[in-house]
Amino acid sequence: MNLDGFSMRPLTLELAKALVGGRVDKITQQNRANLTLTIRQPGRTLLLRLSTAPQNPSLHLLTKTPENLPEPPTFCMVLRKNLEGGRIADIRQHQLDRIIFIDVDSIGAGGRIQTLTLAAELIGKYSNLILVNGGVIVDALKKVGANSSRVRTVLPGQAYQLPPAQDKLDIFTADIEKILSRIADDDSRLDKAVMNACQGFGPNSAKQVAHLAELTNLRDALTKIRDDEPTPCMVTAAGKVIAISAVPLNYLDGDVRTFATLSELLETADALTNAYVPPDKEKFSKLVHNELRRAVNKISVLESELAAAEDADLWRIRADNLSTYRYRFKDHAADEITVPDIYSETGEKISIPLDRRLTIAANVAACYKRYDKLKRSTKFIAEQIRLCREEIAYLETIAHALTASTTLADIDEIRAELIGGGYLKDARKRTASSKRPQPLKFIAPDGTEILVGKNNAQNDRLTFKLAAPDDIWLHAKDITGSHVIVRSSRVTDETLQLAAEIAAHFSKAQGSSNVPVDYVACKFLKKPSGAKPGFVVFTNQRTLYVTERDGLEKFSAAQD
Repeated sequence: MNLDGFSMRPLTLELAKALVGGRVDKITQQNRANLTLTIRQPGRTLLLRLSTAPQNPSLHLLTKTPENLPEPPTFCMVLRKNLEGGRIADIRQHQLDRIIFIDVDSIGAGGRIQTLTLAAELIGKYSNLILVNGGVIVDALKKVGANSSRVRTVLPGQAYQLPPAQDKLDIFTADIEKILSRIADDDSRLDKAVMNACQGFGPNSAKQVAHLAELTNLRDALTKIRDDEPTPCMVTAAGKVIAISAVPLNYLDGDVRTFATLSELLETADALTNAYVPPDKEKFSKLVHNELRRAVNKISVLESELAAAEDADLWRIRADNLSTYRYRFKDHAADEITVPDIYSETGEKISIPLDRRLTIAANVAACYKRYDKLKRSTKFIAEQIRLCREEIAYLETIAHALTASTTLADIDEIRAELIGGGYLKDARKRTASSKRPQPLKFIAPDGTEILVGKNNAQNDRLTFKLAAPDDIWLHAKDITGSHVIVRSSRVTDETLQLAAEIAAHFSKAQGSSNVPVDYVACKFLKKPSGAKPGFVVFTNQRTLYVTERDGLEKFSAAQD
């Protein structure tokens, strides 16, 4: 889901109008895919987001200041050295490709003005940011060597080359008759033929042309999509973004939302698709997933061993029978003997396997030894299974917290928890501690605060530090989820219902119906000595069964 080259044309004009002439005040990096340029214009400051995230590469203005990495990576430092203090001379698109150039005038060696170009190649998984000076690559966000691509390498010191060109026509400069002729010569479906003939057309804009052509004719459809003013729109279905475009997409079914600017559209799309992923989130998610898989496999092995250990009495019975009948048999004579079971009231027989290398007496001793070993191991294995199940439940809480984490501070708390649990080594350099993240806050219609912990550390702090004894604590019953606190001892039924729905939403049962939610006054909560973060025991609880309503976000409050 991204803009095609056709829709990037009005985006480029929009950005040029807002930013050309502005001074590059600061450059920051949020993660390996996203950078932000702070640009000063007279009387205002603008934030330009450059994203190479493969699911939604984009270039747009931001309304909120993003979180930055504590230590800027090398490419960010190169951009700071070369671009900070410079002025944006131009923002232009390469033909109708998904490539936008930002020209920045800065003072170079000897006090002379030099123009550097930041090329934003927004082409899906191959998206990249490349700094160019005089046609030579200074540095790139993603370096591409000969081992990665046989078509085009991107390395410092090389001449900058554009991606391979395609033999297509520019709808804004080419003769309309020539475009119609090329489409007519194409045997493909109409939308495919439009994409094959015209530069910059992706599936969305091409299908829109085909849709308009059905209503009028192809000539009028091409003219309309070329000449109409941009109408940035987003189409969603079931809460998911289906498509975004600079033109209305009437051919699609779904909820259509229009925007005043393409930057507003792209920022909203980023938020809805969770395009921003805090650094280390994916790494920690993979680590927790692997630990969960290891623990599940360990339980399977332990349960097999327990099933075998529970057969301990069979070895005692074999030993007793073999001891009783030992004088009837010769040593080293058979692999198995069958005798009447001394414990059977009906005279049933029992077969006893023998180790032919041992005497009958030694086989008796071996059976008793096997019985003793299995009997001792039963308790040990059962305890190991219990601990393993506890570990799985704990790891699931961390996995849930990673899903809900949206900031660097959230990830840092999870990092500390993983280090404390021995799942991760503390290999980072010590830096100044960042501001402690606060729980999510919701405001009920009667003004009551409802707080939600986003990870185990926040859950503990919220439940045992921030909450008063008479505040109400809620949690999805026997389901991994967040601790929820209602900051009041006298809670109305409406507020309690809302808090229970919030607890269901911030749990693994999100989206389910009739979710059981326990609630109890905080004074009845206790954290056992040595318990893992986020674990509590409680008494006197009651249970509500709730189905979360749509639009819970309208109760959320701005975070400090």
